[in-house]
Amino acid sequence: MPEPEAQRRYLALFFPFLPVDRRARQRSASGAPDRTDDAAPLVLVEKVRGAMRIAATCAEARAQGLVPGMMLADARAQIGHLDVEPHDPLADLKWLERLADHCDRFTPLVATDPPDMLVLDITGCTHLFGGEAALVAAAEDSLARFSDHVRSGCGDTPEAAQALARFAPGVTLARPEDGDVVLRRLPVAALRIEEETETALIRAGLKTIGDLAMRPSAPLAARFGEELVERLDRLLGSADSRIVPRRSPPALRFEMRFAEPIARTEAAMAALAELAGQAAEALDQRGMGGRHFAARFYRSDGRTFDLAVESSLPMRDPEGLMRLLHERLDALSDPIDPGFGFDMIRLIVPRIEPLTPAQLQLEGGAVSEEAFAALIDRLSSRLGRGAIRRFQPRDTHIPEQAALTLPAVDLPAPEPWQAPQPGEPPTRPIHLFDPPQPIEVIAEVPDGPPHRFRWKRQQHHVVRFEGPERIAAPWWKHAPGRSGLTRDYYRIEDARGRRFWIFRHGLYDSERPDPRWYVHGLFA
Repeated sequence: MPEPEAQRRYLALFFPFLPVDRRARQRSASGAPDRTDDAAPLVLVEKVRGAMRIAATCAEARAQGLVPGMMLADARAQIGHLDVEPHDPLADLKWLERLADHCDRFTPLVATDPPDMLVLDITGCTHLFGGEAALVAAAEDSLARFSDHVRSGCGDTPEAAQALARFAPGVTLARPEDGDVVLRRLPVAALRIEEETETALIRAGLKTIGDLAMRPSAPLAARFGEELVERLDRLLGSADSRIVPRRSPPALRFEMRFAEPIARTEAAMAALAELAGQAAEALDQRGMGGRHFAARFYRSDGRTFDLAVESSLPMRDPEGLMRLLHERLDALSDPIDPGFGFDMIRLIVPRIEPLTPAQLQLEGGAVSEEAFAALIDRLSSRLGRGAIRRFQPRDTHIPEQAALTLPAVDLPAPEPWQAPQPGEPPTRPIHLFDPPQPIEVIAEVPDGPPHRFRWKRQQHHVVRFEGPERIAAPWWKHAPGRSGLTRDYYRIEDARGRRFWIFRHGLYDSERPDPRWYVHGLFA
């Protein structure tokens, strides 16, 4: 029989004064003087419907009764001297994402809950830190450099952990077999419902989660809405609830922690080479190869550095991987600074594909396809993933849409291009104009081939032509009764031997009384 799935555990980290903490840390990093103890209480304001309202406060202002949403004029009337600054929600969101990157050292499954909370899925991670309590203590201690106010809560569901972090910080939710007394004592505000619904519940005498849990769900849904019952079920674990992590879990993950931070980039790359060897062994056991490798360096002060490379073919050669990583490292405009040292290095392989052993040629040496792929990988790592591009054919009859250029590392080796029959000219030109360039054409009959045309102030006399090749417009993309114009293409050669690809846009008389002509491409 299959083993039952382990009980999931979640850790919520609540930052009640995140905007103020961000501002203080960034002022300190820029060398600006910190606020003194006798400074006026700080509030951050934003304009809402033409009026200035408080968006965030410091702990001192909150203690004196100022709360988000209050009119700034009312706050000034309550406290005579205030330090007022504009609110920057985008900077707060980026700061929260930075905190999420920092918490990636505890678990790869980290979700942001803007504007002021993180949720971590710590299932199967607690033994690395000596238990759940030790993991929570380590997380709070490491986040102390980012915020003076961190509240935590652990639960069997994300909603339970969030509720405990907001309303009962530091209290660990008991296991299901031990009961959920702590959760049931929380106020109904822990459900994070609308203010009108919360007020209605309190007026009805339903003030705690336990009061709601004792009532049948059908009357609650009928009176207060189904959303209330759904939130209650997720909070108490009656309904399945999971987080959506910022980054998808990688296929393979390898990490190395250091008792003492390493302060040299060379030593960090040597440690990364060991992780690359472990990744190669794991990929070899699976018969797979990696297409995307990402290394993250965790600095002791909480900052992280990322180093990522991609390959056009699956690979599991650690030496080849390290060459690509060194190429990428040398190409960084902002080099990796060890600072006070790295205390952890992680290597992940988000994308893997089947990889069979390479077939060698009879005279020895690897096939040229792998050598070409290695060249693409080195150039893409040095110049950027979008610098080296490859044509990708598309299933369409429209000439200008028949191929796209995409980063070469994203695509497998292309299929051979269809070559013309021996002795026959190519059916498509090497160069296409975007958009096609208009020309003036003289033809013997309106719907016949061109006899002479004028392009860029020069006359061209047609001595040979081939066509027309009729290409209809994609009628399924146009409104009913309004199909696009038909194109009649000609391959022509002028008196000086130059070859052009031109077309008449629209059928004479049936689609347009005066069809226009364009040159679309040039043959070699």
